Amino acid sequence: MAINRASIAKELLPGLNAVFGMEYKDVDNEHAVLYAVENSDRAFEEEVLFTGFGAAPTKGEGAAVQYDSAQESYVARYTNETVALAFAVTEEAMEDNLYDTFAKLRARALARAMANTKQVKAADVFNNGFSTSYLGGDGAAFFSASHPVVGGGNQSNTFGAVDLSESGLETSLIAIAKAKDDRGILIGLQAQSLHIPPDLIYTADKILNSTLSTTTVTNSTTGVTNVNDVNAIRRISAMPKGYFVNHRFTDTNAYYIRTDCPNGAKMFVRAPLATKMEPDFDTGNLRFKARERYSFGWSDWRGFYGASGST
Repeated sequence: MAINRASIAKELLPGLNAVFGMEYKDVDNEHAVLYAVENSDRAFEEEVLFTGFGAAPTKGEGAAVQYDSAQESYVARYTNETVALAFAVTEEAMEDNLYDTFAKLRARALARAMANTKQVKAADVFNNGFSTSYLGGDGAAFFSASHPVVGGGNQSNTFGAVDLSESGLETSLIAIAKAKDDRGILIGLQAQSLHIPPDLIYTADKILNSTLSTTTVTNSTTGVTNVNDVNAIRRISAMPKGYFVNHRFTDTNAYYIRTDCPNGAKMFVRAPLATKMEPDFDTGNLRFKARERYSFGWSDWRGFYGASGST
């Protein structure tokens, strides 16, 4: 249905001072610090985990060498989605718009709608990251203690129902430093950045940027006081890229740690954002359309570690 003159009556009248509603600051491109972005040239992309070899054994004198077989493990699939939105304007509405604001405002609104959808889809990978209804290529949730490995057993990239705190973050960083590949070999993983909802910004800032420790103890005489130890996380730059707030994270207690693991969370772009405007010959209406194709997901779950928080 085309937008007609009745729906923009005030914009057709003399004496109008301003049309507002599109001047808000945009909260866009927050996905850029979560995902590595790659181009796609097909309907879907697949990435295969190559497990490598296990530890090399000692060979006895005169004994035969042992053979190992590196193999493929799970396949991560990214299915590109088409996101599109359009609006139409009657010829009369365009003619009678006295302020030349109509098309500009609607075009800006269209851009905001497209950008918002992209950010929501990007955040949803994390918002659903602990849910067993959203599984990755290995058959486990993004953040799970049940990631199967080739050698048998499971590995974990979740810290469970733990709230963000200095001691909790230290425990998380130690676990990341001990990460192993599918064959049980240490991989030297290091944390890079902390990703949080707006609700945790003050907690995160105190933990990462305070000179002294934020840990407290209960003293039977004086009550609760600061330990006043050095803040080791800050001193050794254990989180070198700091923290980032994502306004579309829905869990107010959950937090996520990005590591330097390659091929972690990815965004594939099949078709970048494109806009198009064309007239309809029969009606004279102008039609505006925006369209893009992309997908979000993860290949190696070691790219992120997360905690769901206690509530």
